Amino acid sequence: MHSGTTITQFMIEEQRRIRGASGDFTSLLNDVVTACKVISNAVSQGGLVGVLGTAGSDNIQGEVQKKLDVITNDIMIKSNEWAGHLAGMASEEMDDMYPIPKQYPKGKYLLVFDPLDGSSNIDVNISVGTIFSILRCPPDVTEPTAKDFLQPGTQQVCAGFALYGPCTMMVLTTGNGVNGFTLDRNIGEFVLTHPKMSIPEDTQEFAINMSNQRYWEAPVARYINECLGGKASGREKNFNMRWIASMVADVYRILTRGGIFMYPKDTKDPSKPGRLRLMYEANPISFIVEQAGGVCTTGRERIMDVKPDDLHQRVPVILGSRNEVERVIRYHKEG
Repeated sequence: MHSGTTITQFMIEEQRRIRGASGDFTSLLNDVVTACKVISNAVSQGGLVGVLGTAGSDNIQGEVQKKLDVITNDIMIKSNEWAGHLAGMASEEMDDMYPIPKQYPKGKYLLVFDPLDGSSNIDVNISVGTIFSILRCPPDVTEPTAKDFLQPGTQQVCAGFALYGPCTMMVLTTGNGVNGFTLDRNIGEFVLTHPKMSIPEDTQEFAINMSNQRYWEAPVARYINECLGGKASGREKNFNMRWIASMVADVYRILTRGGIFMYPKDTKDPSKPGRLRLMYEANPISFIVEQAGGVCTTGRERIMDVKPDDLHQRVPVILGSRNEVERVIRYHKEG
């Protein structure tokens, strides 16, 4: 018989510690969690219900959308538009922000999300996930526009991601540490299984797309060459490389056993300052990683200090175990 703490119980207990809390945020988070359960079910069905393959459309970044990109985006919207907790939403899969339909009441929060991170892996049955971030709507704004979402990562109220792998996980922070929950399908609830997650300061694992090696800047090339050389290149240890090409899966590994994840600035496409989206990927993941004791940087500045200028702004991302990330930052300063 189940005897652990469910995510609903966990959130309510957290709410009780906040004087004057109305329960509005807890209810919003519960709606997000419900959406992730529905997405988990859709992902697990795969070819059985015809959701694999492309949708025949591109998103605003010019990337071919998978059927599940579209399906999961709709799930997140429908699960969160009606309850009166949100003033608006923004998604990696939509050109502009999504206003709450007029028939529904509006709330004081903004929700941004990547409904299916790593969706290029879905057809080959590799772990994918959902990333989300909750912000406060600016005071006295009842009809938010895109500019109201453009808040630095330090303003996040909550960030989390669901990982759809051999089991479905929910990793969550509200600024008071990081906790991991596992979906118990027997009862339909996420149960606390990984309390107070912490990233080791040292690591022997790195994750990077080596196919872009010829486009890297000198500081990144220097660091990776040292990792590849290990003790022979003057490092005190040898390294292993891990690369899943699904950010949530790579980050979850780092949360559980350490590591460094890098999607750095490169010259492959000079028009793009980075690969990952600040609002939908980099900021929420950075909030989680920092709360677990890790470090997140573009190489030149803390990710959560970046002031967004566009809903779909891209940034370089280097994150993970403190001592290795700080080494990469030092190399950027040295030039």
